Amino acid sequence: MSWLKEKLLCDLAIDLGTANTLVFLKGKGIVVQEPSIVVVNKQSGKVEAVGKRAKEMLGKTPTDIITIKPMRDGVIADFEIAEKMIDYFIKQATNNRIFLIRPRIVIGIPTGITQVERRAVKDVALRAKASDVYLVQQPVVASVGADLPISEPTGNMIVDIGGGTTDIAVISMNGIVFNHSIRIAGNEMDEAIIQYLKKKYNLLIGEKSAEQMKMDIGSAYPLDEPLTMEVKGRDLREGIPKVIVVDDQEIREALEDVVSAIINAIRVTLEKTPPELSADIIDRGIILTGGGSLLKNLDKRIREETKLPVFITDDPLTTVVLGAGKLLDDIDLLKKISLP
Repeated sequence: MSWLKEKLLCDLAIDLGTANTLVFLKGKGIVVQEPSIVVVNKQSGKVEAVGKRAKEMLGKTPTDIITIKPMRDGVIADFEIAEKMIDYFIKQATNNRIFLIRPRIVIGIPTGITQVERRAVKDVALRAKASDVYLVQQPVVASVGADLPISEPTGNMIVDIGGGTTDIAVISMNGIVFNHSIRIAGNEMDEAIIQYLKKKYNLLIGEKSAEQMKMDIGSAYPLDEPLTMEVKGRDLREGIPKVIVVDDQEIREALEDVVSAIINAIRVTLEKTPPELSADIIDRGIILTGGGSLLKNLDKRIREETKLPVFITDDPLTTVVLGAGKLLDDIDLLKKISLP
């Protein structure tokens, strides 16, 4: 009987992110957590690598091998490659097993995407052998993952800072009362660091180096102890490799415009929130999730600017996919909150 149950249970939840894709297998938990990157041979069209292996090749491939990020700003930018990537991750999640029933798939999507973009996400999942596809807005899924009481008539404010988008929503009674989405998030932080070093030091660095700097010494508010980091890149004047040392204050300066844009979006949402729900937010605070929320002292900066309590979920990188996974066990709620 357990063998038959395993053959039947193949429902999946997917957080299809700009930076990372996570897959939750019902009954198993999170089974895939990989970068949303695909390496393709231009000549043959063959996929050479997906996920972590593909990320290791970033900026290091010969001219006939290209690195593609099929997701941009939380939506599918390359339909064909996205389909191959999702198909690969589904096979990885299920260990290539053949199931008796095609899986139901729940996918978290940004609030700001269009009807056409929603259709593209659904089509890709259906072509990857799904029987039913449920699309749920990421702030709602994240709220489920964070165990917020979204079914009650109380205001829950969540800020989901991903790779391509920042989604901010006030949720009450299983619905979004007001939301604001901007296509500024973790990737823009990386790009801001690249441009800052180019302008200040004439140093060109790659995406991986910028991301590492953001994680190691990036911050949104002054740190208790200063941090420095050695950076290797190419001198744009001399054309030769160069090493410099930068500190946290410089990277904070580089990230200021991006951080300010996120805080302004939070302010807009607070201004548009009905007064009764605003009172709830004063009591409950703002919940931060998504990889971008891990920027050092971002919670402290938002707390200072809004004068509200700010909390980060236990594991911001997995909150959305865990919420989507919970919905697989509550089909009634899933049908209420999923988009047509």
